[in-house]
Parts: sequence; structure tokens; C-alpha cells
Amino acid sequence: MSTILVRKGGLYTTVQDTGRDGYYEIGMPPSGAMDQYSYRVANLLVGNPDGAAALEATYIGPELEFTDDRLVAVTGAEAPVAVNGEVVPSWRTLAVRAGDVLSFSMITAGARLYIAVSGGIDVPEKLGSRSTYTLTGLGGFEGRKLADGDRLPVGKAGTDAPGPPVGASVPGPLRPEFPEVMPLRTVVGLCSYRLTEAALDSFLGTIWKVTKDADRVGYRLRGGTLDFVEREQPFGAGGDPANVVDLGYPVGSIQVPGGDEPIVLLNDAVTGGGYATIGTVISVDRDRIAQAKTGDRVSFVPVGLDEALAARRDRARRLAGVRAVLTA
Repeated sequence: MSTILVRKGGLYTTVQDTGRDGYYEIGMPPSGAMDQYSYRVANLLVGNPDGAAALEATYIGPELEFTDDRLVAVTGAEAPVAVNGEVVPSWRTLAVRAGDVLSFSMITAGARLYIAVSGGIDVPEKLGSRSTYTLTGLGGFEGRKLADGDRLPVGKAGTDAPGPPVGASVPGPLRPEFPEVMPLRTVVGLCSYRLTEAALDSFLGTIWKVTKDADRVGYRLRGGTLDFVEREQPFGAGGDPANVVDLGYPVGSIQVPGGDEPIVLLNDAVTGGGYATIGTVISVDRDRIAQAKTGDRVSFVPVGLDEALAARRDRARRLAGVRAVLTA
């Protein structure tokens, strides 16, 4: 079996794919790549099929030594990338040989890197996915983040695998942007009625800062305090005005425990509980929040379902544009 030697695991590098869908009702979140667009483009660059497992690295990338010839691509956050110490471009199809070492410097924009290799990361599937869910030790490489000295199995493929030619590149307009304030399109509800009208306006009008509590489970934000409509709490809801008796949490849903520090629940979050959810970040813009790091700023932009679906179609068109460029 071919492997990649993990010389350094980086800060938080895990195996991810499109996610473990279909088990939400039993409390199993989807996991999967936080920035699905960058993940999918990385696979396109190396000729992998949709859904092939890749690596997601947060803030500091790993150092990887290849034991055979491969195609490799790096997408997502902006960070200096090097092969054998020489800087190479990201968002491009690269060829590596046995003994070559891929390494990274600290990110300069964004938060997460995606590293795809031809053949994909060949860890066993668990419940139909190779994604890592570290909170239960499920999937990925032994259910955990990568560590120094790991040997990561990869599927059969070489530099002659079908796909883009070496040097193929994704043009700038088809890459993500990293604005000073990241707009997050949000469908307001299910429990937005719990906020006063002024508080909801304040929530949508505030620029929120990402705190240090920002990971695959969720992002805690800081920037203001929100008031709730006064009421007698239902039996079983507890004393916090943000409490409800119980409801399911869509991925991307937004809680405001205590009326401050909203929390956006993400790929590895619990699937339900007793906090009111005042809105849900649309699926396309979860790619955006995945690239926000501690200290970055975000805003919530209200949209309807039609706009959310249009955004999804637009992302599909962008991916089709990438395919067209790479196969031209």
C-alpha cells in the first residue's frame, strides 16, 4: 500500500470528504470539509472523482513526504507552499516524486488549507464517509488529527492519472476572496421571534468579531448584546431567555445564549438541544465562515430561500467553470 509520511502534523490536520450525510436523526453530524468549494477544486486539480478524501489543515499546514509519484494541489487559505523548500503556487496541479517534501508557512489570509493528492486519502469508510469526527474518534485516520510520524494511506494513482495536466491553474476570479468583513448570507428563523425587533435589527447590523473559540464545532462571535422578548419560560426550558424546550439544529444555525456572543454551529456540532436558533447561515456561505480566523470580522446578511438556492446554483456554475478551465 502506498503511503505519505507525515513528518509534521501541523496544528490541526484531518482527513475530510463531502461529509457523512444521512445520520443527523441519530445525532451524528456530517463532518466533512468546512470549505466545500476549496475542497472540491483541490480534487478537480488532481483528477480525483467527486467525494475523494483530502486533507484539511487549520492555520498551520502539515509537512508531508511522498513515497511515490503523485499529483498534488493546495487550495483554500493563502499560505506560502513549498516542495523541497522551493516555493510553488497554490490552486495549481503539481507533480511530486518519491522523496519530495511538501511544506507550508503560516497562513496570510483565510483559515483552512485543502491538500488533495491523486488517488485520494485511502482511509476506511465509516458510515459511508472517510471524514474525521474527532469528538467520537470516528473516521479519518484513526479518528483523530494527524500527528508527527503517521503513515497516511493513499489510493492507486500516479502522475499519469486522468485529469488536468501538470501546471493547470485555477484563475483568480474562480478563487475565494478574503474581505475585511466577511458577509454571511443568513435565513432568519426558526426562533428569531424570541428577539425584540430592535435586537434583531442590531444582530443584522453589527459587525461581529471571531473569538478564539472557533473550530469545526462552531464559531463564537463577539460584538454586542441582544435583548429577548419577555415571557414566562415554558416548563423544561430553564431560566435563560435564549432557552427553548428542544429543537433540531441545522448545520450553520445561530444561537445566542444569554443574549451575547452568538455561536454559529458548524460541521461537527451537536444536532439538537435547548437553545433558540435565530437564523441559519446558508450552505454556500459556510465556505466563507470556514475561512474566517480568530480576530476576523463577519456580518449577517438576511436572505430568503430563493436567494439561498440561487447561491447554491452559482457555486455549481463556478465549479463547472473550474472544470471547463482545467479540461480546456
